[in-house]
Amino acid sequence: MGVSVGKNLQRLPMAGQRDSATAPQLRYQVPIRQWDEADRPREKFMRRGPSVLSDAELIALIFGSGTRTRTGTFSAVQLGQALLRTYGSLYSLAQRDLKELTHVAGIGPAKAVQLMAAFEIGRRVEAQRPGQRIQVRTPADVVACYGPLLRDLKREVFKIVLLNTANYILADYTISEGGLAASIVEPRAVFHRAILDHAASIICLHNHPSGNPEPSREDLQLTRQLVEAGRLLGIPVQDHIIIAGTTYTSLAERGLMG
Repeated sequence: MGVSVGKNLQRLPMAGQRDSATAPQLRYQVPIRQWDEADRPREKFMRRGPSVLSDAELIALIFGSGTRTRTGTFSAVQLGQALLRTYGSLYSLAQRDLKELTHVAGIGPAKAVQLMAAFEIGRRVEAQRPGQRIQVRTPADVVACYGPLLRDLKREVFKIVLLNTANYILADYTISEGGLAASIVEPRAVFHRAILDHAASIICLHNHPSGNPEPSREDLQLTRQLVEAGRLLGIPVQDHIIIAGTTYTSLAERGLMG
């Protein structure tokens, strides 16, 4: 039986309540373990499932405990509220790097890593199709596999996807990791992997951290180089896809493969 904490709180989270960037900061004066069981995130999850928890309560379950700072003690729910007030939403929060997260009071490197690991698990689950070989027939098929892994990256990454004659994915490789706006790609590095793995064709893809899906002049120039190299080697480049947040551009669909 939990203790009554109504007089010790300015405000308790309501079941199913969603977080808002404009919500007032919660000021808990007692630790979560002393709340009534009906209000504890873990017990609510076990009894009623995850859908009744607020975003801050889900974050609290990832952290497991609060923290102490020079300005006071923060419960795990308070930490979740602070993160959501700072960044506005779970989607925006998932795009933050370690340094950004540790700027929020009470979030040290350990808790930042916990949160980033949880988001990365979500991306990998979204990208995987367990128990089956993946065949790609359209650019959307490729984006479904690799978009979740590339869309939130802060630096540009260039990958190749190796296909067999039936367009089943044999493997994928990261060829280069660049800066905020560009990565350097050597055509011989691209086709070295394709030759070793006996690929019948390849698809190239990279992300635009800016969120703009439009191909740059350098993107078009590189694509022409890779298409010509693939033609000479007998390993055609089927497409070059640019991932930009939740959108993408297929150069093949645009007729820009040279």
